[in-house]
Amino acid sequence: MKIVTWNINGIRTFKNGIKKALDSFDADIICVQETKVTRDLLDERTAIVDGYSSYFSFSRGRSGYSGVATFCKDAATPFAAEEGLTGLLASNGDAVGCYGDQGAFSTEELQSLDSEGRAVITQHKFMGEEGSETLTVINVYCPRADPEKPERKLFKLQFYKLLQSRAETIEGPGSHVIILGDINTSHRPIDHCDPDDVDNFEDNPGRKWLDSFLFGSAENGNEEEVEDSETSPKCMAGGKFVDTFRHFHPTRANAFTCWSTLTGARQTNYGTRIDYIFGSCSLVEKSFLSADIMPEVEGSDHCPVWAQLSCTLIPSPKCPSLCTRYMPEFAGRQQKLSRFFVKVSEQQNVSSDIAESLPGSQEAGEIRENVGPIAEGMSAGKKRTSDGPPESSAFKGKRSKQVKTANKPQGSLLAFFKPKPSPEIPSSQSFMIRAKPANCSSLISEDSGPDIHKPKPNDVTDYNVTHDMLTDCLTEVREDTEETRLNTEGPGCEDDIQIKATSHQETKDSKKGKCPDFWKAVLRGPPQPPLCKEHNEPCVLRTVKKAGPNLGRQFFVCARPQGHASNPEARCNFFAWVEKGK
Repeated sequence: MKIVTWNINGIRTFKNGIKKALDSFDADIICVQETKVTRDLLDERTAIVDGYSSYFSFSRGRSGYSGVATFCKDAATPFAAEEGLTGLLASNGDAVGCYGDQGAFSTEELQSLDSEGRAVITQHKFMGEEGSETLTVINVYCPRADPEKPERKLFKLQFYKLLQSRAETIEGPGSHVIILGDINTSHRPIDHCDPDDVDNFEDNPGRKWLDSFLFGSAENGNEEEVEDSETSPKCMAGGKFVDTFRHFHPTRANAFTCWSTLTGARQTNYGTRIDYIFGSCSLVEKSFLSADIMPEVEGSDHCPVWAQLSCTLIPSPKCPSLCTRYMPEFAGRQQKLSRFFVKVSEQQNVSSDIAESLPGSQEAGEIRENVGPIAEGMSAGKKRTSDGPPESSAFKGKRSKQVKTANKPQGSLLAFFKPKPSPEIPSSQSFMIRAKPANCSSLISEDSGPDIHKPKPNDVTDYNVTHDMLTDCLTEVREDTEETRLNTEGPGCEDDIQIKATSHQETKDSKKGKCPDFWKAVLRGPPQPPLCKEHNEPCVLRTVKKAGPNLGRQFFVCARPQGHASNPEARCNFFAWVEKGK
């Protein structure tokens, strides 16, 4: 059998078709993490794939976040499946069980650890040397420890502790366990692109947990040779599980599974190995044949990891109840004709019915929005009269239409989005003016062509005039009026006329001179990028998005992808703030 794990960074990674992507792995069990889909957004094409049975875990209360899914070929249909690690989400009858001692966790902590959709467990059977044996596959997306949120560090360590307790409880004679997924911690310095740049690398709590969870790994992952690396692991100090990739490739360096997409670090292979396939000691010793990473597979900031086992799974004749094909929205149970004829007054009852069919997978507000977003929007913007009960939507819409028809003809929809006209000059971009062409002859081009009707001097014609054209025309009229007034004030006023004309011309020139400077200051483009000193290439503009005193500030850095300092093709250390006003 073959098993694959991949953090897909969103279910849309399978843009060319999920079945095509699953078939390309040629694997019996495919586990994906960070699906970023909640139950209300899961479509049938993703949930039900021909030739596979699927099992999802969703984030509760937060859309587009976390989520894991396990796809099993029909020849590897599990006998039991369960969502979460605590057992609080397990359905009766075909749950995996074996929860262990959870006394170290409060009820609230257990609920929180399973509320983000981070684990799916499937249990299979295969024929071993001593008869039928069980294989439990735990698909996990471990939390990330945000340095600025201490509570998330504690949450991550609690999740690790719960995962280890559950796995060790399930593991035993004839019962094997595989834990795979995004563990979100690089174990050894060899698993990190630049461990010297990380403060107290060995003292990281996540790495200490891996030391206690794993066994058989070398104390220093970058040793040149590890004796007896191809033989079966020997139980040493540590836990009950083994890192299968390091078991088969103990000294391979630069074997990373995650890279930063913001810095283009994948181009220089500047990443970390945080995606694993862990196997219990007896299973690795007897059944594992090989394990490796697949950095050539793109589409996510992670790459897949696979492992090959010698055992052949026995398919279950029936899928567990957690299988997505049994969900009411995909099983057809909700497709009753009566559900399409629901009164408006029963909208709230429909929401409550759907809330019961989707326990905990979404907030009540999200249910209302998904059930009737148009109705919700109308009710939110509905005006209530003070002298009576609100009218029905149908009657109100009919009445408003009658009033519009009686008072004035109905206008275009675009009229609602036009700004209000100013008192002096209309603000619309194009309008009709009725005038004699003799007064506005400059508005028609001399070479406008034979199709343009040139009116006679006494004709009154409609012209399509733009806002700027009318402004120029009115300005010209004001100037002509002012000039006429100055010329008709009589003899003896030549000096005053000259002073007024000069003052008018200076004001006009000063206004023309200020406008370009104003618009240049307001509509200035991005600053010109400097050249980095190392490569003499134009830099790239970035903006600080981290909360702090520099939030929103812009800076320039080298445009090349991030990489190790010893890599000449990687980004140099050029950095320059963008000064304010530039």
